[in-house]
Amino acid sequence: MRWWRCGVVLIPVAVGLVVASLFTQIPALSNPIIYVHVDVSTAALLAGLALSILAATGLVPWEWARWRCAQREAGTRVQAAEERLRFLQRLDHELKNPLTAMRAGLANLANGLGPEAQGEALASVEAQVVRLSQLTADLRKLAELETRSLERVRVDIAELLREAVALAQEQPGAASRQLTLVLPQAPWPVPDILGDWDLLFLAIYNLLDNALKFTRPGDTVEVRASEDGTHVVVEVADTGPGIPEEDHEQVFEAFYQGKPAARGPVRGTGLGLSIAREYARAHGGDVSVVKSERAGAILRVVLPTEI
Repeated sequence: MRWWRCGVVLIPVAVGLVVASLFTQIPALSNPIIYVHVDVSTAALLAGLALSILAATGLVPWEWARWRCAQREAGTRVQAAEERLRFLQRLDHELKNPLTAMRAGLANLANGLGPEAQGEALASVEAQVVRLSQLTADLRKLAELETRSLERVRVDIAELLREAVALAQEQPGAASRQLTLVLPQAPWPVPDILGDWDLLFLAIYNLLDNALKFTRPGDTVEVRASEDGTHVVVEVADTGPGIPEEDHEQVFEAFYQGKPAARGPVRGTGLGLSIAREYARAHGGDVSVVKSERAGAILRVVLPTEI
């Protein structure tokens, strides 16, 4: 639209130049001198009218821009309020499940069960306590991103991936999966990026943790890195059931767990992928699901080499 605005401004000037050149370059056309006789009161009125027109010409676009900006801000506030409401509704649901299970377990203990039943009830309560602690820890990670200043240091992505894979291999069930790391060496290794080492590590680790949860013994989880122009691309791929195409964006929403048939054997907090995307976006990058016609899932992290 910029060319259109420039055209509107330049057209009167162009017409004036053309008319002026006709009178000055063509001898057959006389170039008469026009004298205007006007009294002071009329001149003042005309001057005031001209100034009002000029002021209105500049004021209307400015007011229009202000109105558009206010509309966008109002839309942003409404969208933020709706997202906050959905978040709180999902948080309420996620808190109710473990709390209900804990109340049921404590009620069973109060009923004087046998030693074996008491052990099962205590194990159930303990599992829900662990789940609540994980949930609060993940919520704290999301909250810290809004107040924490982003560090800008050189991050060796290759070393970061090695440490993330090493930590993931220590998780229960990781030994029954083939976890591999592929790093380019020729013609050169993947470059460093400028960012916050801790946040980037958590983003990658959350993707690995998600892949381990949604795969089964015997599956393969592969982490690979590459360079794409001014960006570093990290992919976490697995041979699990995959992610339905209709869920490619929803999986990044807080507390989204997917359809029961697509859930992994281990239930998480539903915040891992949301945290990974927020951390990547804080670095000017993003996390997305790669569309694939075959089974398995590929989660791609794209990060600029500098922010």
